[in-house]
Amino acid sequence: MTNLTDLTFHELEALIVSLGEPPYRARQVWQWLWQKGCRDISEMTDVSKALRAKLSEAAVIAWPEVVRVRESGDGTVKFLLGLADGEAVECVLIPEKDHYTACLSTQVGCAMGCGFCATGMLGFRRNMTPGEMLGQVLVARRYLLERGETLLLRNLVFMGMGEPLLNYENLIKTLEALHHPQGLDFSSRRITISTAGVKRHLLELGKTGLCSLAVSLHAPTQATRERIMPGAARLPLAELMELLRQYPLKPRERLTFEYLLLEGVNDSDADARELVRLLSRVKAKVNLIVYNATPGLPFRQPRPERVFAFQDILKEKGLTATIRKSKGADIAAACGQLRAEADCQGEGGA
Repeated sequence: MTNLTDLTFHELEALIVSLGEPPYRARQVWQWLWQKGCRDISEMTDVSKALRAKLSEAAVIAWPEVVRVRESGDGTVKFLLGLADGEAVECVLIPEKDHYTACLSTQVGCAMGCGFCATGMLGFRRNMTPGEMLGQVLVARRYLLERGETLLLRNLVFMGMGEPLLNYENLIKTLEALHHPQGLDFSSRRITISTAGVKRHLLELGKTGLCSLAVSLHAPTQATRERIMPGAARLPLAELMELLRQYPLKPRERLTFEYLLLEGVNDSDADARELVRLLSRVKAKVNLIVYNATPGLPFRQPRPERVFAFQDILKEKGLTATIRKSKGADIAAACGQLRAEADCQGEGGA
């Protein structure tokens, strides 16, 4: 049966019309799905009983199942979400000063094989559907609502499991649903897509204007990228930077470059200076991330003084460089850790 959360508005409209109903009924159903978080077609009280009956025969409303929830002492919440086929993905709620940010997954596993990432150890299983991606938002909002949380979910970052640009068609459907004014109604300024560097669809995404872009760079040279990000490094760094130079930006907008600091790998003064040179031709800001040690992986967290020295070099050369505050370390919040843990215990995975 069709999962209504997988449908774009126009696809839902076509379904409604195919059931012999007028197109305007789609707007009513859409609002129940996304504004009211309805999980049962029979509860759509301002929709006619006849349409509810016909919809129930043709479709369902399926959300991801909450398999496990971990709550950190700093307020971060991590969900392991079960999907209909027995697979599982992760979603993280991150408290900010005046709102929450949700970190969302786009694939079950990942094909990029980044050496520092627990998700990379899982390998690629499959793409997520639009309903599965959007379902993470629904689950997160319901969690906050049930706990009487006063802060709202306002920002979405597609930085969880998977490479978004390798699930492009479903990603675009997801973004369009997120923007719909009678639906979740998120502004493009509050949605960020993170890519490790995939040529196909990169400039196309920029032309949609549906989101901001973050680039998981993590290395200032091709050689280092090949060592720690073999999948992403198939696109030469020089070619990636030329593509990003062409990436359409709004006035005063800059590209965000995520840079994970790994002790003795990419955190030296020379690495910082090389990073400055690399980013000199694009409008850039750098988000430095201190590595969150993952069992089974060989990398270590750099000392605080090394992190600050790296940041100082970037700032002295005129780059905006912030250090992302680490959150959720006590609940396996690094991408893929909770899924890997569940696999070891026989949960959430075929």
